[in-house]
Amino acid sequence: MEKKKRFPKALKVILKTLLGIVIAVVVLAVLALGALTALEYRPQDVEKVDVPGGSSALTTDKEFTLVSYNTGYAGLGASEEFFMDGGNKTRADSKEVVEGFMKGIAEELKAQNADIYILQEVDTGSKRSYFIDETAYYKEALGLPFNFAYNFNTFYLPYPIPDTMGKVKSGLVTYTGYAVDSAERVQLPIPFSWPMRTMNLKRCLLINRMPVSGTDHELVLINLHLEAYDSGEGKIAQTKMLYDVITSEAAKGNYVIAGGDFNQTFPGAHLYEAVLDGLWMPGTLEDNLPEGFRFVFDENEPTCRSLDRPYTGCENPQYYIIDGFIVSSNVSISSLEVLDTGFANSDHRPLKLVFSLDGAE
Repeated sequence: MEKKKRFPKALKVILKTLLGIVIAVVVLAVLALGALTALEYRPQDVEKVDVPGGSSALTTDKEFTLVSYNTGYAGLGASEEFFMDGGNKTRADSKEVVEGFMKGIAEELKAQNADIYILQEVDTGSKRSYFIDETAYYKEALGLPFNFAYNFNTFYLPYPIPDTMGKVKSGLVTYTGYAVDSAERVQLPIPFSWPMRTMNLKRCLLINRMPVSGTDHELVLINLHLEAYDSGEGKIAQTKMLYDVITSEAAKGNYVIAGGDFNQTFPGAHLYEAVLDGLWMPGTLEDNLPEGFRFVFDENEPTCRSLDRPYTGCENPQYYIIDGFIVSSNVSISSLEVLDTGFANSDHRPLKLVFSLDGAE
């Protein structure tokens, strides 16, 4: 009889302990979600961006060089893989690795001696890049002023467990020595609802307005990085908004170049089949550009590789063509080149566009 009395008592203690643990976990989860909600990055639909820069205006009598590059926050070079693409890592193994990639990216950029650089996935204070301000590093390397807009700004991303992404501050940056009259951060549609929205990307357009000497118009330069990991609706809504913006600018007679990482394949581009089951695969942009615009891309050269495995020593890697440009009819293109960097310092390859602005008729 004595043993029968002790067993229920011991069981009661165990159940109370388990209940206490469950309550503690629930309370912590509620507190964490409350903190994420309270501290959520909530940008306005349109926000002015500081524009320190040069004084020389663009002209219609010469060619200019523009380089677009998704730098992968200097954490996704050839030795790296990433959990969202099927890999196992959330960041490079050390700060020194990131610094090495960053140095390589700067050298790749400087070698082009471009007039304008539009970069995507540039961190300003993230755990994944060891809290380095990469915008300042590239500013010093290029010797050019810049403006910046957050595409991702969360004080803590509690995923994946146990090696969470943590704090992420990252975005789009445009470097140029030419004059910029004004710049804006324009919020794109957000495909995520609460609570996922609190810790997810808030993608945007970084729009620079650059005067063109001898004309009443300006070059509207749009730096972009559209949705990647949504179910598809986000990319569609964001692309539609981009088309609305460029249509409005063309109606004013402005020159328009929109470029960066579309996270979608271009109509007519070589389609790479999945080399492994379960890999992320991009959709295809619909061939429904507003009148007077055209896509500019290389239909055969990959601009991005999958991060399901390190690229170094990888057999049969997965490639994509997802980086390129949309330009208005009054912008003439002399050449587009996908630079052969071997994916050494980023999971993307930079694009070099040589263009000119048509004079008034």
